[in-house]
Amino acid sequence: MNWAALDAGILGPALVAGLLVLATHVPLGMQVLDRGIVFIDLAIAQIAGLGVIAADALGMPEGGVAVQAAAVSAALLGAWLLTWTERRAPQQQEALIGVMFILAACAGILLLAGNPHGGEHLKDLLVGQILWVGKTQLLWLGGVSAVLLLALWLGWVERLGRFGFYAAFALAVTASVQLVGVYLVFSSLIIPALGTRALRGPRRMALAYGVGVSGYALGLGLSAVFDLPSGAVIVWALAACALMGALAMRPKAETDTAPA
Repeated sequence: MNWAALDAGILGPALVAGLLVLATHVPLGMQVLDRGIVFIDLAIAQIAGLGVIAADALGMPEGGVAVQAAAVSAALLGAWLLTWTERRAPQQQEALIGVMFILAACAGILLLAGNPHGGEHLKDLLVGQILWVGKTQLLWLGGVSAVLLLALWLGWVERLGRFGFYAAFALAVTASVQLVGVYLVFSSLIIPALGTRALRGPRRMALAYGVGVSGYALGLGLSAVFDLPSGAVIVWALAACALMGALAMRPKAETDTAPA
């Protein structure tokens, strides 16, 4: 154990990144569960990551505007495909989402096959580099999060129908996957929403955000003290906080949902 590793200069920006991710992923995750398309985040995140890998393979500067444009374009293309498949084959939508995920993942592996640092790039895509986020990345994520939250609050996403939801989802995931990785994107979307599914309304949203914030703070602290990979520890911390929240709120949830 190394308590000196609790450095606010490193953990502070990482926690801010986590809070920005949660800002959009918690409400979107609830919609994902309601729609029954749980693995959409994995598919869109992997497609956005494929855009980043493709841009890197073409020699574009890492973290530059061209890379961001490639990631957003790939994610929006994935959103359009999902909109089309939901209209044409709604019963097979979850299976098609899984197929898109595996195709994007395999395409990324093929593009990285000749890269001597391919394994490192693949690891960064999956588990992220949350401890090393920079100010520019936080500003980019903060700007995208603010626009998406405003769009959700004003109902713009609903007015655009299926594509509005998928496009908002694509933008949110693209902005976050490069910072926190595919695993944390999935966990941030699904775990807080799943752990509070027994509740309804503002109470559920507040508790879901509480689960997310607690999970990120606890995970970052434990990973620093025990010198463990941050992304993996945060995933486990999110799951533990969601479980404790669900158990603590069960009597109240049963009372709220009981017939009059």
